[in-house]
Amino acid sequence: MTQTKRTKEFKKFVDKNKRHSLFETIELLKQAPKTKFDQTVEISLKLNINPKETPASVRGTVSLPHGTGKTRKVAVFCKGEYEKKAKQAGADFVGSDDLIKKVSGGWCDFDVAIATPDMMKDLGRLGKVLGPRGLMPNPKTGTVTDEIEKAISDVKKGKIEFRMDKQSNVHAPIGKLSFQNQALFENGAKLIEAVEQARPHVVKGVFIKSMSISSTMGPGLKLDLANWRSKPS
Repeated sequence: MTQTKRTKEFKKFVDKNKRHSLFETIELLKQAPKTKFDQTVEISLKLNINPKETPASVRGTVSLPHGTGKTRKVAVFCKGEYEKKAKQAGADFVGSDDLIKKVSGGWCDFDVAIATPDMMKDLGRLGKVLGPRGLMPNPKTGTVTDEIEKAISDVKKGKIEFRMDKQSNVHAPIGKLSFQNQALFENGAKLIEAVEQARPHVVKGVFIKSMSISSTMGPGLKLDLANWRSKPS
């Protein structure tokens, strides 16, 4: 089924302009025409921040209770005894100068980068490679740490990073369409609450202007900001 046909089928039972609760939008996404692969479900939030007027940004991490449904590859930049710890903890790629050299050549076949504090001075030269991809380790997100075993475990269990883009939007996956409705709801609620908690103090009034949820091949469905938590009785 082409994207156009799928969209037409979806429109038969969905009013894109109507606002729904998070649980209702998940139920609607499940009614969409099937695909040959397990689609990713993503939540998008529009924040009441003008980057040109307010220097504040929104960035943080959240541990999704049911994970993302995706096996995430982790690269750990470390030396000595930490290399053994990282490998035992399940890191996919581990190294120091050798790994830095590989990444400086453009290789980035991983989803999360973790580094010990002593490696950060050497990672500086990877800024142009890792920065644009959102992969640069950062103490604020727990990816610059001596506790690399915990950091690796958290990522593997479903800890994700979210950040506001230049258009003041936050996009983040909350799981796969094959997840149980309750699991997607709990993941989505956890994400929205984490973004709300990351609200900069300088932002007054409404913080989240709009929210929507979508699957990989489906259109975005708008959430009711006032009642997004409500569930069928």
